[in-house]
Amino acid sequence: MTDTIRFDVEGMTCASCAVRIERVLSKQDGVESAVVNFAGQEARATVGSDADVKTLRDAVARIGYEISEIGPDDDRRPVSERYSDEAKRQLRNVIGAGALTAPVMWLAMVGPAESWNPWVQFVLTTAVVFIFGWQFHVATWKQVTSLSPAMDTLISVGTLAAWIYSTIVLFTEGGDAVTTGQAHVFFETAGMIITLILVGRFFEARAKGQASQAIAKLASLGAKQARLVVDGVERLVDPLELAPGNTIVVLPGDKIPADGTVIEGRSGVDESMLTGESRANAKEAGSHVFAATVNQQGRLVVEVTGVGPNTALAQITRLVEEAQATKAPIQRLADQISAVFVPVVIAIAVVTGLAWLIATQDVARSLQNSVAVLIIACPCALGLATPTAIMVGSGRGAEMGILFKNAEVFERAKDTDIVAFDKTGTLTRGAMTLVDVDTDEDQRRFLTLVGSLEAGSEHPIGKAVALGAEERNAVLTSVEDFQAIQGKGAHGIVDGVHVIVGTPALMADQNIAVEPWSSRFDAMAAAGNTTFLAAWDGEVRGVLSVADTVRETSAGAIEDLHELGVETAMLTGDSIRVASTIGAELGIDEVVADLMPGDKVSAITNMQNAGRVVAFVGDGINDSPALARADLGMAIGSGSDIAIEAGDVVLMSGDPALSVTALRLARSTFTTIRQNLFWAFAYNTAAIPLAALGFLNPMIAAAAMAFSSVSVVLNSLRLRRFH
Repeated sequence: MTDTIRFDVEGMTCASCAVRIERVLSKQDGVESAVVNFAGQEARATVGSDADVKTLRDAVARIGYEISEIGPDDDRRPVSERYSDEAKRQLRNVIGAGALTAPVMWLAMVGPAESWNPWVQFVLTTAVVFIFGWQFHVATWKQVTSLSPAMDTLISVGTLAAWIYSTIVLFTEGGDAVTTGQAHVFFETAGMIITLILVGRFFEARAKGQASQAIAKLASLGAKQARLVVDGVERLVDPLELAPGNTIVVLPGDKIPADGTVIEGRSGVDESMLTGESRANAKEAGSHVFAATVNQQGRLVVEVTGVGPNTALAQITRLVEEAQATKAPIQRLADQISAVFVPVVIAIAVVTGLAWLIATQDVARSLQNSVAVLIIACPCALGLATPTAIMVGSGRGAEMGILFKNAEVFERAKDTDIVAFDKTGTLTRGAMTLVDVDTDEDQRRFLTLVGSLEAGSEHPIGKAVALGAEERNAVLTSVEDFQAIQGKGAHGIVDGVHVIVGTPALMADQNIAVEPWSSRFDAMAAAGNTTFLAAWDGEVRGVLSVADTVRETSAGAIEDLHELGVETAMLTGDSIRVASTIGAELGIDEVVADLMPGDKVSAITNMQNAGRVVAFVGDGINDSPALARADLGMAIGSGSDIAIEAGDVVLMSGDPALSVTALRLARSTFTTIRQNLFWAFAYNTAAIPLAALGFLNPMIAAAAMAFSSVSVVLNSLRLRRFH
């Protein structure tokens, strides 16, 4: 038996840090796998029963990082707040380092040629390097002692090299030698590198805070108070005090403080935070309502069913966090490079320094180019490329009612070339209506028997028949021995009569002849409605049909998919006649009908065997095998079942247009990942040779390195404007 443990991670500064922690965790006894999310500052380990949390914590501590377990009920501080605090801390460092570095730059560039000049530079730069740059040196010490150099190592080694060399020159040659040009120092280089890196850290922390705001926004949506009814008296309480079974009152304009079931009242509720749709949903006795949604008109009395971590809002938050904690396959390349990048860069810097020293005999020039290589090569941008895009893309999806359950979705979406839809409740409203009845029996008795049987069904068709029978003045009674036969119909005992309602195939299974009713059945089915038979005492007694209306947005969704270059298909258990009528109306490319739920898996498999990458959009319960089989499963959820296991994507409303939006957003996110990785790779590929050849001053290298990290995050933030 395995379990997943979540950890808060402290001390990571780059992607190679995350890779190092992953490697250490994965090697521990009892750990099957480990994933570390650099952008989210979180680790997840899949462990067996023999794993020990303290052992894992100690192993990570030995390489210079701290992890602390996050319990299932722990109120973890939002990552956006942590980045906000980090940005404030780095801003203070920037101000302090900048205030000291500015006069150093002035003294080095245009200051008076006095012997005291380099000594002042020494004092000010020493403060910058060892006070404001101390964070880099501490991290480097931990990394070096654990034989795991990282980005901080490059910064620390580069700045210390410039400072140590300059200090030795100053103390051995004296201030006069420096001011007359007989000796060279690089105090301004060391100070400016630290300052520019801190500027980059500040902007990076602020940008990553913006990228991680989705979860913080979700957490802030909850109601701040609840009207609890105790012994008929209302009193205001904190929503955290509520428990399942409590009765609460929700007034117009109030946020609903917990998930629950309406027991009294009628109103419209704004559920846009769940579904992304702005229109209000009607609620009455028996309707489900969800925490953080807004009651708009009437007074509602609600029985609480879910509070705290058991609400729909909490489930959404967990799904977004889990998506952000996973890795896209494309990130593996970046991780592999980050793992070996720093040692390779140090080797290149050493070779650069030696080569320049041999070629020019100029120690100062050799040191300068070597430091430039160290600074320009920091792999920050490489580590931020994938996780920041996933963080922003999944967060934007949550705001639109789209929940991506893992990072692989973004990669699969780019290859999807056909989207297959379930029909009922997806392309159609799923709200069937009894539209036609043909029987030689007394119609009221006929509808009483058929309607009573179907009242025992949870299927939309059964509900439509039962409701239609009542509307035609039939008096429904109880049913005994009710049995639903998947994809065919149902049978049971009503008033002592064994009633069978379903398809011609079901009648054949029951050895009931359907030929006398074939022409009447075909005539009713010709209208494109769902048509079925009713029988008892061994004979067919009548024909019924129900109709489902196509959603207004279905045709537009199919058209939009075609514009994306994606083909469409409809998989349904309805007859080919009904399915073809709807398929032609919507412009669907391929219609597969007369399917049992299990047959949809075969239909998807056939498409995949033909070399197609298939996305399937369907109900998360009835269509779970098909959702699991598809390359990209999009499960239509609701507030009560959003944590659908089978799908890769959960669509919070039944609007088929949302599947198009999900596909477009996933593709845009993956495009952003590729852009980020391209620029990160291109930056390092081009910059290291330039630095090694002496074309980059270390200060320019520091500025460029800081800008590269910020540019990757800013590029990811563009996804926040996706619509």
